[in-house]
Amino acid sequence: MSEVKIKHPKALYLLFFTEMWERFSYYGMRGILILYLTKSFIEGGLGINVQTASLIYGFFTGFVYFTPLIGGWLADKFIGQRKAITIGGITMMVGQFVLFSINTQTGLFLGLFLLIIGNGFFKPNISTLVGRLYESNDPRRDSAFSIFYMGINLGALLAPLVVGIFSDHIFATRDASGAILTYGYRYGFLIASIGMLFGQVLFNLLAEKHLGEIGTKPAKLESGSAADIESKKALTKEEKQRMTVIFILTAFVVFFWAGFEQAGSSLSLYTDKFINRTVFGFEIPTSAFQSVNPLFIVLLAPFFAYFWTSNIGKKFSTPVKMGMGMILLGIGFFFMLGAVSEREGHATDVLYKANIMWLVMTYFIHTLGELALSPVGLSVVTKLAPVKFASLMMGVWLLSSFLANIIGGFVASYVEQLGAFTIFSTIAGFVIVLGLVMIMLKKPILKMMHGVR
Repeated sequence: MSEVKIKHPKALYLLFFTEMWERFSYYGMRGILILYLTKSFIEGGLGINVQTASLIYGFFTGFVYFTPLIGGWLADKFIGQRKAITIGGITMMVGQFVLFSINTQTGLFLGLFLLIIGNGFFKPNISTLVGRLYESNDPRRDSAFSIFYMGINLGALLAPLVVGIFSDHIFATRDASGAILTYGYRYGFLIASIGMLFGQVLFNLLAEKHLGEIGTKPAKLESGSAADIESKKALTKEEKQRMTVIFILTAFVVFFWAGFEQAGSSLSLYTDKFINRTVFGFEIPTSAFQSVNPLFIVLLAPFFAYFWTSNIGKKFSTPVKMGMGMILLGIGFFFMLGAVSEREGHATDVLYKANIMWLVMTYFIHTLGELALSPVGLSVVTKLAPVKFASLMMGVWLLSSFLANIIGGFVASYVEQLGAFTIFSTIAGFVIVLGLVMIMLKKPILKMMHGVR
């Protein structure tokens, strides 16, 4: 009997691989985006100044997480989660292809626009489908989201490595000394488009077999289902308070992601200029460092999945887990302060580089924080949200990343003006304080969750 309780449905692994290919597409593009924006036209980029590029990056990655609010609502009300995932996947595939084929600012904004729209349909609905595989009180749910989260990060791990090889090696042009003259960023976008195609083929071929009728219709049309019954009822006081908790947690998590998403902007730019990327005579492409965090997640997620279902792990409530995640993010930035301090006295010497281990340790600690916060957050939203608002509330959760990325873009745009030490230390201190506040508020938050932990 215990074995049955531990085993997960095959549909989880279908959603795992579908999400893996979508994240391969997104993170492959994201790994080179800031570099594509800032490198000169001759180098294969668009020649946009760093401050403007950071804002473009922030607004793009922000709106990628705003449209899920709309996509979740449309799926709940009109089209169902499965159709939304297909519409989103195809739209993102086309967006990546536009970035590959039109290497101008017009192509840039059209491609990014399509990616924003497509992600709005895809992102909230695939996470909601994972939650719908389990009963509301099923103890496997946190574990399932940790496994699903590993799929997200397997795609995020592979993409920057593959895209980096294409942009910095296979399709790069070099001078006689071996120095890169032109990067092949456009081919990185092509690989991202092909990855999205793989994911959609997989999902549409196997969804009917493994998911059955789950997600084929909007909640109000699933006649006789729990969603249908719940959609006809007015919200109870308990349900309203649980929804309020989703908004409270989202407000805190905004600042976690604002710090975490520096990985693709200020940390990436700092890595490109000031981190010694040469290992055993090979210079690691800057974009490849976007794979360090997902590599740690793939390695560590099984331990977290096991830990949350252990007797010790069950004692940690959601607010405590998420508060710990924020504190760990702040601690991670202390290592970047170490990198900045190592270069103290050599600020104007671009040839003097900081040790690569400062960056690796930053990503390692950030990964521990992410695993304590993000999959737990996805899981608790599916527990707290009323069935008829499941995808909409997932959209609200993802709204935290919308605000965070825009804030993060503004923060990154001031790195050159205020200095890396000031930016990294401010982020560290702020998120640690917020993490402690969240832990102190655990009792009133748990009271409003009415039994959900």
